[in-house]
Amino acid sequence: MKDTVFPSSKQATNGGGAAAKPSFPATKSQLYGATRPLYRPQPRPHRYRRSCCCSCCIWTTVTILILLLLAGVSAAILTLIYSPHRPTFAVSSLKVSTLKITSSSKLITNITLNVNAKNPNKELIYIYDPIAISLTTKNDVVIANGSFGPFVHGTKNNTLLKATINGGNQELDDSSAGELRVALKNKKGLPLKMKLDTKVKAKTGGLKTPKVGIRVICEGIKVSAPKGKSPSKASISNAKCKVDLRVKVWRWTFL
Repeated sequence: MKDTVFPSSKQATNGGGAAAKPSFPATKSQLYGATRPLYRPQPRPHRYRRSCCCSCCIWTTVTILILLLLAGVSAAILTLIYSPHRPTFAVSSLKVSTLKITSSSKLITNITLNVNAKNPNKELIYIYDPIAISLTTKNDVVIANGSFGPFVHGTKNNTLLKATINGGNQELDDSSAGELRVALKNKKGLPLKMKLDTKVKAKTGGLKTPKVGIRVICEGIKVSAPKGKSPSKASISNAKCKVDLRVKVWRWTFL
């Protein structure tokens, strides 16, 4: 007697095996797919970079403030112990060998300049870098440029600085050349301003300070063009010089 085989009610789909139905009630993994990858938030590099920049700015500011504080404390200690005074400068002589404007508006100058530098301190020695010299008119037309060499300024010492400066055959614009021609014809002379720029550090015993920029501005100088071969002497009786410190912090310079 043949056995009767009844076909299963679960038919294979597309030739594959029968898929098992999820149990009821279904779990979350069955509803949303157990193989779906979990969500992982991506890192945010922009916030990290911003925080690094902020940290760098904060630490840079703190470092600058600490350095300024240390410099101020050092200066205060030196002031209490040694009572330092600024050096003084005075124009002792200024002779003009050449001062003329050519037909092509070129300025030709040759000037001999002597400046007396005085150190009034009993304990401090000043050590100077090369000193840049600039002679200009009241309208900032450069008459001559040059420099003094570096030197060591001893205690209670007067040092005479000598230099020959010139204008380097610079070409002036029509307006500047016209104003300068008129000013040179004035019997009272051409008013000039002298500017000296350098760096200096102080020394006492084995202690040395960092270099500090100084600017010396001398006003009240009057010159005239020489007549003939003899140089003309400038009027310096009213010349007064002022010394200012130039403290540089990063990219900014403070007078």
